[in-house]
Amino acid sequence: MKDVLWLARNTLSKTFRKKRNVLLYIGLPFISIFIAFLVYGGSGVKALHVGIVDKDHSQIAADTVHFLSGLDNVKTAAISQSEMKSQLADGKLDCAIIFEKGFAASVRSGNPAHIRMASIKGAEVTKFVQSYLYQYIDHIESISKVSSGNEQTFQTMYDEFQNASYKVKTIHLQDLSQSSDLTYQTMGVLILFMLMSAFSLSELILAERENRTYFRLLSSPVSAGKYVLSNVLCNLIVMAVQIALITAAMKYVFHMTMNLSIWQLSAVMFLFAWISTGISLMMVSLSNSRSAFNSLQSLIAVPTCMLSGCFWPVEIMPKALQKVSDFLPQRWTLETLDKLQTGHPLSSLYLNILILIAFALCFFLFAIYQFSRNRNTRNFV
Repeated sequence: MKDVLWLARNTLSKTFRKKRNVLLYIGLPFISIFIAFLVYGGSGVKALHVGIVDKDHSQIAADTVHFLSGLDNVKTAAISQSEMKSQLADGKLDCAIIFEKGFAASVRSGNPAHIRMASIKGAEVTKFVQSYLYQYIDHIESISKVSSGNEQTFQTMYDEFQNASYKVKTIHLQDLSQSSDLTYQTMGVLILFMLMSAFSLSELILAERENRTYFRLLSSPVSAGKYVLSNVLCNLIVMAVQIALITAAMKYVFHMTMNLSIWQLSAVMFLFAWISTGISLMMVSLSNSRSAFNSLQSLIAVPTCMLSGCFWPVEIMPKALQKVSDFLPQRWTLETLDKLQTGHPLSSLYLNILILIAFALCFFLFAIYQFSRNRNTRNFV
């Protein structure tokens, strides 16, 4: 064990002696947070700017405008007919509502008319205002029908409607979907960087074999098994630091609501660190040179992360590709995190955990088999 620790310390010291490697292993993972903020950070609720052209100048029209002004995320402004087109074209207004002459009279008669909406941004903008506006007008229309054309009865009921003793209280519920998406996206990109880190550290085995350092080590009491074990330890230490720094930054620097505890997040990601190390050792065992290793890396790292949904929701992919993703460890890692975010206790996700452990064992056992089946130390460690 002393030899393993000495080799691990020596490898880490030699690796992080170069500032470029500090940026590669420690700095780059923080990009995952910035990418997540670029994708989801600007998706907050924006106020809808509505222009009001009041040609009716009636009490009902004024009360309708007052109702619209009280809606959340809606800002109204009185404008003239001539200003409407220019402000819509310039983007200063999202939509405009025109109360034509005779609007109040049509509502009183039970046949609302003489009201128009204008927008160049389409139904996705006008639907929100339209639904509330038409509902409000329908209430007044109902009062008109009940009053049966009696002006005094209508006015009495209308005043009671405007000054109703009961109030509707609006309670804002916290939208957890955005914070969940932020965490999901951050972990997806972090998974890629963890894979890249594992590949870079395991590639040192091939590099030291090519420059004959490995063979000089074997002439000492250090065995090949201890040498590989020290590389595994280096991988796990570096990725554990990455996980710790990223989770701490998410919680204490960017104040992201992760919807799961830090220890659960760290435990799942550290389990994936074992998987990443197993994959990298498997690739080393299959490679005769660094060029062959780099070719395998290009085929495995980014494509499998794309298929697993690390960069976008897996649901948007074709069904066939979704089935392929079920055979990838990145997909199971993200699915486990997603279920933890939705309130599933870790104990209920034992199947996911067992599958991740099985992935790690398969990769490590395959690497051990490949290392042991070739007896020529000039070709394999």
